[in-house]
Amino acid sequence: MTKLRLAIVGAGPAGIYAADILLKHERSFEVSIDLFDQLPAPYGLVRYGVAPDHPRIKGIINALRDVLDSGDIRIFGNVRYGTDITLDDLKRHYNAVIFATGAVRDAALDIPGIDLEGSYGAADFVSWYDGHPDVPREWPLDAQSVAVIGNGNVALDVARVLAKHPEDLLPTEIPDNVLAGLEASPVTDVHVFGRRGPMQVKFTPLELRELGELRDVDMLVHDEDFEYDDAARAAIASNKQLFVIDKVFTQWRARETGQASRRLHLHFYSKPVEVLGEDGRVVGFRYERTRPDGAGGVVGTGEFREVEVQAVYRAVGYFGSPLDGIPFDERHGVIPNHEGRVLDDDNAVVPGVYATGWIKRGPVGLIGHTKSDAMETIQHVLNGQAGWWSPAEPDEAAVIDLLRSRGVLYTDLEGWRRLDAHEQELGAARGRDRIKVVPRDEMVRISRD
Repeated sequence: MTKLRLAIVGAGPAGIYAADILLKHERSFEVSIDLFDQLPAPYGLVRYGVAPDHPRIKGIINALRDVLDSGDIRIFGNVRYGTDITLDDLKRHYNAVIFATGAVRDAALDIPGIDLEGSYGAADFVSWYDGHPDVPREWPLDAQSVAVIGNGNVALDVARVLAKHPEDLLPTEIPDNVLAGLEASPVTDVHVFGRRGPMQVKFTPLELRELGELRDVDMLVHDEDFEYDDAARAAIASNKQLFVIDKVFTQWRARETGQASRRLHLHFYSKPVEVLGEDGRVVGFRYERTRPDGAGGVVGTGEFREVEVQAVYRAVGYFGSPLDGIPFDERHGVIPNHEGRVLDDDNAVVPGVYATGWIKRGPVGLIGHTKSDAMETIQHVLNGQAGWWSPAEPDEAAVIDLLRSRGVLYTDLEGWRRLDAHEQELGAARGRDRIKVVPRDEMVRISRD
């Protein structure tokens, strides 16, 4: 073997890190890598899953840009796996493929009323406010009081964007249609519900602090949620992150409230029971108070409460999507695999097919996990030469000919640089860093010049 032709499906952090690790790895053969993504622009959930007022997290893009700018990777954007390019196509042109397609759907929440009008998945809302080209341009922001179910970073992002005054988002890259929608929102109260206690949250201290910095928004927590048991006290003493989180909550509990025009309520020990409806629309949210069980979990108390809301957002996790011709675990929303080597229904290794990122392990962990994930998968790619495909047409130009023959208006790295520069110019004209282009056809037109 003198050259490895590798396809990576997914141009988010997982796919880009995998490509970078492979290129830097010590090996005895050349490598040629092509990244495919269904979106016209790269970076995946860093571009379309991080709230627009998180510039520090979006700084990850700078590191990803450096990898792409190295000149050793080709990008084919606006290419849908399964239609524009298939598994048989990949086998014809490459020795192996890594799927890094992430998880972009909302996990289900099986409670009565969850399908009422006014009940939404957080992932869809995030895609809207991040200017994803494949979601509607408008979002029904007509609720005065909103419930957000979940205690992770996404739940706090959704709550913050809903409660924040739109003019405070102007310095960000928020798209114009999103800004207009938020400006028309009548929201005054956002309630965030978590099933467990304040020391079992999944969000980070940074996310929590940012929540408390919102202008003209009262942060409301309830003393009954902070009667810590021995396990919670031990966690605070031994975990620096929890120590900081507890400190933030303590400061909030001492604040004076009642003067702000908007309120953000945090409810712990609150298990979702039912979304209440009337005439097919959301009118309330019912939950059961829980208490610690002494083993890190919670049990129900039999006490039920209701809060009047007109919209509900479930932020209980992301879920992967099946891929044509690839085994899929419907229960966990991942590609079944062992350390990145894809497994069939009989738990046998599928030759030439690998996975990394959230489609490999599920939607848990931060960027550091994504890097270690990619390293593990790449090690198996390098050690798995015996199972690599023998492509009939490995020439790099053959893939371009294939896409052109099918009329696929693919975008490349140079096209992304054009779109990137165009968005920055749009922002500079209005004193902002960037304004995202949202329509897919416009993104493709600008990218293809």
